[in-house]
Amino acid sequence: MTRPTALVAAAARDDSPDFAALMAPFVPFETRPHLAVAVSGGGDSMALLLLAYDWAQARGGRVTALTVDHGLRSEAAAEAAQVGAWCRARGIDQVVLRCVGLAPRSGVQAAARAARYALLETWCREHLVLHLLLAHQREDQAETVAIRASRGSALDGLAGMAAVSERGDIRLLRPLLPVSRGQLRQVLIARGQDWIEDPSNRNPAFTRVRVRAELGRAAAGSAAAHLAPTAARLGRGRAEREAEDARRLARWTVFDSAGFAWLDPGAFAGPERLGMQALGALLATVAGADYLPRRERLARLYQELVEGLAPGRTLGGCLVLARRGRILICREPAAVAAPAVLVPGMETRWDGRFAVALDRTGPAGLWVAALGREAAAVARVASAAALARIPAAARLSLPALCDAKGVVAVAALGYFEQSREEAMMAACQMQFRPTRPLTGAGFTIV
Repeated sequence: MTRPTALVAAAARDDSPDFAALMAPFVPFETRPHLAVAVSGGGDSMALLLLAYDWAQARGGRVTALTVDHGLRSEAAAEAAQVGAWCRARGIDQVVLRCVGLAPRSGVQAAARAARYALLETWCREHLVLHLLLAHQREDQAETVAIRASRGSALDGLAGMAAVSERGDIRLLRPLLPVSRGQLRQVLIARGQDWIEDPSNRNPAFTRVRVRAELGRAAAGSAAAHLAPTAARLGRGRAEREAEDARRLARWTVFDSAGFAWLDPGAFAGPERLGMQALGALLATVAGADYLPRRERLARLYQELVEGLAPGRTLGGCLVLARRGRILICREPAAVAAPAVLVPGMETRWDGRFAVALDRTGPAGLWVAALGREAAAVARVASAAALARIPAAARLSLPALCDAKGVVAVAALGYFEQSREEAMMAACQMQFRPTRPLTGAGFTIV
């Protein structure tokens, strides 16, 4: 339902947070920035949309509101339409992204979140939008810290949600983490803007709702005021550690564009935290995963590697193998995603690792799949240089272009079906672009 702001507009005052100051930590931005804003229609995201719109307009830029319809509630389509009407009234572009076939039997919020981020990030990538803004605020951060504390998270987990997260070629920005829910509602009231109350935010079946209730209405403000600054301080420490980790990873790691990595055992000669972080980061990136493996499992593998007792292990969807004094980390063939059909003119992200784009004039009837048992046959006619570079264990999970007759091309191995090499090289582009980058990009936008 919407909040009747007209009833309280007379008492409104414009006490908007300094959004320029909130965006300052994320500079630089491109000239005339185009921001995408995830907008559900709730109070937090509507306030973010209005603040971001003003910020972008002042810089000659624009915003696009992205609304996801998960298809899980009958009211969702009408709510998305309502957001669209509010956007049109203010001259803001809106796009509705719809989930297809999302019907989890358990873990509803986690499944919806994963689907939502996939849709949002894909839209940004396809429209060359570098920055996706999310409306998490101070109380959200406090709830996240409380949930993680209850699960025994280490310091990095207690730092809460990061203000900026790099995901391949886009950045997720959370500028409202220092701002309270009350301040955001005041922004809306002052501007005469209604919002939608999602009933799932009161459903005690969800962990976050229960944690919110436990914090208590009376104590929520003080808890958020205490936990959010603590999370911010820990977050700054986490960022400093991540920068140092990135420098060490550059010394310890050799990454191949075919999607596997070599790790120098020197990574295990220093502090355990650094070695475990390096190992976990490599596993997540090679697997195309969102998160590092669970800490206890990662610790067991780390200890085995330190002691030299792990000639071959699997963790987090990866194979971990000792090879000639180094450690090979490659995708576990049994964990690879199902084949994905390629549509001419569209980009497909396969297995969380590879972006595959087929030109509009490209042939129909192609799909991308793991090379698998065809690896040996392809190796007999593949590029000698590629075979020398790519270990046999890593070849099984390489992306292969296939049609009804079999393997058409394996670009990483320099293999193309006879007479189709030139056409396939022109029609299809493939790039290792994992869900979770190994380190922050550290890029400058001009």
